[in-house]
Amino acid sequence: MGGVTRWIWHHRNYVITLTVPLMFLPLPIICPTSEARCGYTLLVMVLYWCTECLPMAVTGMLPVVLFPMMGIMQAEQDFDIYNLNGSPEEDSTAEAESNFERLSKGISLSVCYSSTIGGMTTLTGTTANLILKRHVDKLFPGSNGIINFASWFGFAFPIMILMLPLSWLWLQFMFIGINFRRTFSCGSSNSREREAYAVIKEEYRKLGSMKFAEVAVLCVFVLLVVLWFTRDPGFIGGWATVLFNKNGPFVSDGTVAIFMSLLFFVIPSRLPRCGGYGCDDSGDPGTLLTWEIVHQHMPWDLLFICGGGYALATGSEVSGLSTWLGESLTPLKNIPAFAISFLLSALVATFTECSSNATTVTLFLPILASLAISIKLHPLYVMLPCTFAASLAFMLPVAQPPNAITFSYGNLKVMDMVKAGFMLNIIGILIINLAINTWGCVMFDMDTFPTWANVSQP
Repeated sequence: MGGVTRWIWHHRNYVITLTVPLMFLPLPIICPTSEARCGYTLLVMVLYWCTECLPMAVTGMLPVVLFPMMGIMQAEQDFDIYNLNGSPEEDSTAEAESNFERLSKGISLSVCYSSTIGGMTTLTGTTANLILKRHVDKLFPGSNGIINFASWFGFAFPIMILMLPLSWLWLQFMFIGINFRRTFSCGSSNSREREAYAVIKEEYRKLGSMKFAEVAVLCVFVLLVVLWFTRDPGFIGGWATVLFNKNGPFVSDGTVAIFMSLLFFVIPSRLPRCGGYGCDDSGDPGTLLTWEIVHQHMPWDLLFICGGGYALATGSEVSGLSTWLGESLTPLKNIPAFAISFLLSALVATFTECSSNATTVTLFLPILASLAISIKLHPLYVMLPCTFAASLAFMLPVAQPPNAITFSYGNLKVMDMVKAGFMLNIIGILIINLAINTWGCVMFDMDTFPTWANVSQP
């Protein structure tokens, strides 16, 4: 018996890949509707994504095969969706070693969680944010780009300002203890602190002065952010509105991003000088970025993952599954709007612990859009907090890449991350719902059901 169990465990990916489609096959057979067939595809893809029995990119390509075979979408429509427009010395005492271990864990988790919180602040900070923008633009074409770099930053920046100090306080309490006098003391430092400072200073000295290529990349990045903020700030006309968008939304944030990225292939990597590009050579210095480097480091599988998610969302709309699910949730209109937002945020934050944030928002956003239309609630009132909640994956190492990287280097146990992340999830959900019910209502006029949300459902 033990040998059979061991064999099944070693071949679990094959077992899951074969049994999951057969397990749910009665659904489209007993109920031969487009909603049931799309639901079958959704269930199979969700389980494949959650278990990773197949590479996520391969799972993302399943709609290309299943949707045409089941009569949900034509092959041409399906393919079009995929065309998409990250040493001090040890003390001899056990107490000192324990303190050092707790400090190490606290610092590791601080870096991990701050990177996640920072990624929520900008539209390009994480894939989930971009997926929300695409869904809003696609599902509500009359929204006139209500989600852009400036509006997102204006809404998300206060969330970051609130979450960072509260997260620091919780990690400080967990791993070091609350002693503000010691933490913020300005008195003399001990020998260990002076040694640590000397190490940091030496490492900084080794970096040397900034090279021309580094300065050029910094300038391009700063210019990109400035152009994003001033393209269409909302309260005044931006440069794109004045120069290019008088007759329609021709220039978007994507236009700016592509233009600035092209500069990396034009600007030389070294500063030109008389007679050459350096003291000893006069050859071609190369540009800041080459296509070979892009080809090697570009996560091409992300295109298939996102494409699979968009195909799944479109199939849900075309088949009527999103509408059916949204109408099934219409009893929620009998409870206050803030409670709907809170419950859905908690649900998404729980779900995202065992799947990527991109997968989570791709699955939930079409359903939430249909729900909002059915109960006449501003779509962003449920879609925006749930997108933020999808980034609250603090509890498990597999929840997102920063967690996995930190777990592999930080001498952490799973329970360390669970204990720290559980409280951060609660803090995040509370702050997100505070934001959506205060300054979010003012920024996006969420007290009324917008006219651009009156779209016909599939």
